[in-house]
Amino acid sequence: MDFKAELLKSIWYAFTSLDVEKSGKVSKSQLKVLSHNLYTALKIPHDPVALEEHFRDDDDGPVSNQGYMPYLNKYILAKAKEGTFDKETFDDLCWMMTSKKNFNAGKVGICSQRDCFKLFCLFNILSEDRYPLVMIPEEVEYLMKKITGAMSMEWNCKELDDLYSQNIKLKDGMSVWIFLEQMNSGNLLNITNIESFSLALDDVFQEMYHNVLKKGYMWKKGHMRRNWNERWFVLKPAIILYYVSEDLKDKKGEIVLDRNCVVESIPDKEGKRCLFCVKTTNRTYEISASDQKQRLDWMQAIQTAVRLLSEGKMSLHQELKLRRREQREQSPRAREELQALQDLQEEKEKQEQEMEQLLKIQQECEEHRRREEERGREQQQEVQRALERQLEEAERVRESMAAEIVLKEQEAERQRRRIQELELTQQRLEIALDTEIHARLEEERARMEQERLLQEEEEKLKQLKQLKEEQEVMLMKAQLEKNKMKEEVADKVQAFEMASRELRNLQETRQKSNLDLKEAKKRLRRASRHVKHWNVQLNRLMQPISPGDHLASTQCNKHLREEALASKEFDSRQHPIRRPASRDSGSSSSEEEDLQELLETLSLASSKTAKSETNGQGL
Repeated sequence: MDFKAELLKSIWYAFTSLDVEKSGKVSKSQLKVLSHNLYTALKIPHDPVALEEHFRDDDDGPVSNQGYMPYLNKYILAKAKEGTFDKETFDDLCWMMTSKKNFNAGKVGICSQRDCFKLFCLFNILSEDRYPLVMIPEEVEYLMKKITGAMSMEWNCKELDDLYSQNIKLKDGMSVWIFLEQMNSGNLLNITNIESFSLALDDVFQEMYHNVLKKGYMWKKGHMRRNWNERWFVLKPAIILYYVSEDLKDKKGEIVLDRNCVVESIPDKEGKRCLFCVKTTNRTYEISASDQKQRLDWMQAIQTAVRLLSEGKMSLHQELKLRRREQREQSPRAREELQALQDLQEEKEKQEQEMEQLLKIQQECEEHRRREEERGREQQQEVQRALERQLEEAERVRESMAAEIVLKEQEAERQRRRIQELELTQQRLEIALDTEIHARLEEERARMEQERLLQEEEEKLKQLKQLKEEQEVMLMKAQLEKNKMKEEVADKVQAFEMASRELRNLQETRQKSNLDLKEAKKRLRRASRHVKHWNVQLNRLMQPISPGDHLASTQCNKHLREEALASKEFDSRQHPIRRPASRDSGSSSSEEEDLQELLETLSLASSKTAKSETNGQGL
């Protein structure tokens, strides 16, 4: 099937979807929309005037399929070039136009909308080249086997046979809508896991629709850095693409194949195994597969791609489809020839059976005569053979007895050797047993010693635990006493600080009092000197001087000088009229009062000092 025939199948579905009345005709406005969409999908420059000029004689009426085909071939299919557009997008456009009117996508089943589109594309590939498009049972069976094989399952034809038994007309061919309905309802395949079915269907879709001969991860040696990188390889009939991962987002390069490419295995090196190389006219690519089977599969697949290129074919499955069709076309003639050969073979077998029966009867007669003759000879020979057998038997018995004697002697010799070996083995075993017994005793003693040590260790552990508990109790008591001592020390420190402050205050007071005492002593000494001076003056003034009494008065004054103060005070109090004496007495009395106050102050300071010293000694 050529490229235009593939496009025409999808366009036929889009055209029939516009024929709502099933009359085989579509209005020109709808054909304009269809043509515009085809121009866009096929990336062809749009010519809006061509359709009007092609159908200008029939401006009012609709256009049939036969009337639209010349325009389609001339203005659309003739301009479409393979490789200039995305065929999957083109088929998706036709599927979208026809599935809305012919397929119930909302029905719950095992196939998603995307799976139905893939099945639609696979149906177009495997359908017959006649309209309306149908897929014959052999191609349905082929597709089911491909999908179940991708799921690693065995295909059971029971579901398909049951479907054909229910509707015999399906044996002539199955339309795409019946095919999708049966697949979605699970009547063609027994699907238990929908996700695995979708993955298997995608693998078959990539293989048959996108002509992916093989894909998978392999290691490739770099051209510049010469290091090994793992890549996802996709093999197509004319090219090998390799990507970073299987999502096909980051393409790293491609290997363009031609009919002169060579694929051959190479020995393992650089820590890589299962190596093979692809030699092109420009470069040699070194690749490492995961195992020997993968290497063989990849080499065979690349060789298949090179063979297709040399034969000028771009699709392996199109070639396989043509082969299956040729086999189906040749099968009726082959069946007729086979039937004729079978008839001739049956007649020949009948003749051979008759001849065999005649020969059998003749052979039986000759056999009967021969048996009679041989019976007499056999009787004579039997007697002779009996005698020979007896002689041979006696000879065999003699030889057997001699052989048995030799064997028994050999057996006796072996038994003696065996007994010696057993005795040696017994002695060694006894030595080993004694050694084992000593070892067991040593082990028992060591075990008892270990038990004793364990008991002592347990006792020591108990003592340590007891000591630890006592130590913890003592630590707790010590902690409590420490806390109490800390409190007492804190109280004493506080009291000591207070006493220190009081002592400092007292020391300051004592220093002040000492200073006051020294000052008072100075004043007392000064006052005493004044008193003595004024006493002398007073005594002089108290005795009037007469002529002639001067010497006697001086002697009396020396005797009475000790009592001069009291008398002087008395005279001063008794004779206040005398101004000089009153002045002197007033000054002396004031000085005495000052002295009295100083003495009281000194006595008070000395008493405070004594108290502070007693308090310091108590602390």
